[in-house]
Amino acid sequence: MALLLEHEFKPLPADKQIETLPFLEAVAHLPPFFDCLGTPIVYSPVKADLTGNIKKIRAVYDSNPAKFRTLQNILEVEKEMHGSAWPKTGATLALMWLKRGLKFMLVLLQSISDGERDEEHPNLIRVNAMKAYEIALKKYHGWMLQKLFTGSVYALPYKSDLLKALEKGKEVKEEESIEKIHQFLSRVTPILDAIYEMYTKMNAELSYKA
Repeated sequence: MALLLEHEFKPLPADKQIETLPFLEAVAHLPPFFDCLGTPIVYSPVKADLTGNIKKIRAVYDSNPAKFRTLQNILEVEKEMHGSAWPKTGATLALMWLKRGLKFMLVLLQSISDGERDEEHPNLIRVNAMKAYEIALKKYHGWMLQKLFTGSVYALPYKSDLLKALEKGKEVKEEESIEKIHQFLSRVTPILDAIYEMYTKMNAELSYKA
């Protein structure tokens, strides 16, 4: 899949220490995914948020590549640097929101690849998008944002149009596109799971609403 597979994520190492630079270089290719969902009023801010958080993490990494070699290094160093303000600060906060945007994307794609659908409208992706929103973002959004997202599902593209957009306009058989989604998910899901696990272990997860 042209958009999802154009920059590979490195396999998760046994110690689950994720190198910052390769992670950022791979994830930097993913914000255009949200262009494929249409509804600019909803998904453009998500894309901008994702892009902005990648830039914030990159700026911290560039300030001292040796000190911030892994994502865990970032959390550990910033915890010591920022004291009581941590984790609601710096690259720690940026990565917290970045992982949520990625979670939305991965749950949506996983749901589509698993064949979950509205049997009466099998070419719609509302069921998949709502599942992704419920799991990844809803509890962090206030009432207005929740209403905006819930309404946006009625303007989402057809599944066939989304898959075509992910192939950058090329006509590809659905089963081929789904297989590429499987490839992408198999690479990225373990990495994202490890980031979530790291936030839980370090007590860095925050539940305030945007």
